[in-house]
Amino acid sequence: MSAAPKSRRTQADESDELPPAGEAPEAPEAAAKAGLRVIKKYPNRRLYDTRTSSYITLSDVKDMVMACEHFVVLDAKSGEDLTRSILFQIILEEETAGVPMFSTQALAQIIRFYGHTMQGLMGNYLEKNIQSFIDLQSRLTENSVMNLQNPLMQNFMGGYIEQSRQMFTQMQDQMSKQAETLMGNLGAGLTPKK
Repeated sequence: MSAAPKSRRTQADESDELPPAGEAPEAPEAAAKAGLRVIKKYPNRRLYDTRTSSYITLSDVKDMVMACEHFVVLDAKSGEDLTRSILFQIILEEETAGVPMFSTQALAQIIRFYGHTMQGLMGNYLEKNIQSFIDLQSRLTENSVMNLQNPLMQNFMGGYIEQSRQMFTQMQDQMSKQAETLMGNLGAGLTPKK
């Protein structure tokens, strides 16, 4: 009498931290009410999809992103939202796997904004610029003009990219000037009066 071959495990039943066999972990009420797909991240670094009651990979999460599916990744023990962390992991894998989207210079520029007085402005700028690019791409696709071999299209896209670069440079200059002014005003207030 031989043992039946093991099938791919889909239930998180390996440890007492994981949900019992046959049961999906309870989705936090707020996420469930919002209609979000809930992914639990366990201490063993595995991701568990509560909708399908199965383990998934980072590649599966990337597929959800590509499909514009709304989801949240939560720490299985604490309930902490880990979605941003998982999205950064996907970006890191993409940046190291093929042709990177960000140059070393661009990454250094972004890092310089952390802790800067204009950090929030930078995040807004990037988000709006990416959304503008998505809207542009959508309009071009709708009009069936997305032929990048067309010189007119190449000039159009090149112009967009140059405009974005200039906007970024101007914003960075403006923020530097504002920071210098702010620091100068703070320093003037600290100078002892005679």
